[in-house]
Amino acid sequence: MNVKCFRARACRWWKQEIRPLLIFALILFSLRSSLADWNVVPSGSMRPTILEGDRVLVNKLAYDLKVPFTTWHIAEWSNPPRGDIVVFYSPHDGKRLVKRVVGLPGDTIELRNNALVLNGQPVEYQPIAEELLRDIPAAERVGHVFAAEQLPGQTHAVAGNPAAPALRNFAPLCVPDGQYFMMGDNRDDSFDSRYWGPVERKRIVGRATSVVVSLDRNNYWFPRAHRFFTSLRSE
Repeated sequence: MNVKCFRARACRWWKQEIRPLLIFALILFSLRSSLADWNVVPSGSMRPTILEGDRVLVNKLAYDLKVPFTTWHIAEWSNPPRGDIVVFYSPHDGKRLVKRVVGLPGDTIELRNNALVLNGQPVEYQPIAEELLRDIPAAERVGHVFAAEQLPGQTHAVAGNPAAPALRNFAPLCVPDGQYFMMGDNRDDSFDSRYWGPVERKRIVGRATSVVVSLDRNNYWFPRAHRFFTSLRSE
């Protein structure tokens, strides 16, 4: 094969095969970057709401529209309400995290013996429904406490491990304008705003809306089919 023939074939291959595939991939990943994505949850910081091995759907249009592959906002139409589970880039190390919004801009947040105090009012805690714990083996519940935390407008499950070293108290903190206070539902096993402070609005990627796929890493990654396509929205 001479050089001229090789170049002609390579040019035809580029135009007919490679270029359309690259354009399709660029469009696909741009849509994923701007509209929706999923996030793998490797840790138990959101137990019992989200388990290790869950893949959660992230609605990136929940609050705003961003330039693909960036955190630059083109337009904003809402802000995360208290109680939403959001995906964001950590101000500590830049990693993508999944946590719950417990403090809005202007809120005063306090923690007393692992109980939230919001704007001077203690948050109420109630017994948790057994159904919410069905995916946590009995052996893993030993030594843990579970409750339903009643944030204004939303009730959700939280967990604690009294024997684990954790930050269970902090003085009243006023959340700055344009920032949000994030905490994991597994209060004694979550590296969150208690340690590195509130999160700027621009760092929030979107709202985690549902579990798409769930794999049990303690059972040879066997699918937890009953968790597929289940909503993360609480009451």
